[in-house]
Amino acid sequence: MNRPYDIVKRVLDVVLAAVGLLLATPVLAAVALAVLVTMGRPVLFRQARPGRHGELFHLVKFRSMTVGGEDQAPANDAARLTTFGRWLRTTSLDELPQLWNVLRGEMSLVGPRPLLPAYLSRYSPEQLRRHEVRPGITGLQQVYGRNTLSWDDRFALDVRYVRQRSLALDLRILLRTVRTVVRREGITAAGAATAHEFLGPAELAGAGGHGPAELAGAGGRGPAEGHR
Repeated sequence: MNRPYDIVKRVLDVVLAAVGLLLATPVLAAVALAVLVTMGRPVLFRQARPGRHGELFHLVKFRSMTVGGEDQAPANDAARLTTFGRWLRTTSLDELPQLWNVLRGEMSLVGPRPLLPAYLSRYSPEQLRRHEVRPGITGLQQVYGRNTLSWDDRFALDVRYVRQRSLALDLRILLRTVRTVVRREGITAAGAATAHEFLGPAELAGAGGHGPAELAGAGGRGPAEGHR
């Protein structure tokens, strides 16, 4: 369901993504050169991900694994993740090219992270609500646990964001994202190089963990990224 804020949100996305791309040009160029030197071509990783209403788009990020690695099952991530690629992920610099996805209208600065197309058929109806909005570069689950959360808790936070999205909430998430990136929190799930594969909701009834009250509020229940 569209809200009046969604129009404002899109305008802010375009302006901030355009400014961000301009300001980050030296960093983008330096990272691209480093990827080329350490891993060779291609410099960028492109993969189909479901966006708003489940429509597929090609997510763009700096490559952090050996060629073909990021298209395969997450169970083998540790063997394919390069040393420089691991550093890219811990600093979140691999995500910078997604500003282009934001500018194109495929993503937003804030929203549920875009996961794999195979997951669409595994969501409960409540979890599927995460696709009512554009996916984001950051979101509630990124600033409150990221890959250390269970899938149900992540999706609960995603659905809560869909219900409660506002300018104030987006600003708080963006501010907390800076702290999360600086502290390099929640980069990997326990026992995984990145994240475990999502196989389906633990509880099809749709209950899930509660997000922090100061951001998401006390209301709203429902199932709460893993494959960054």
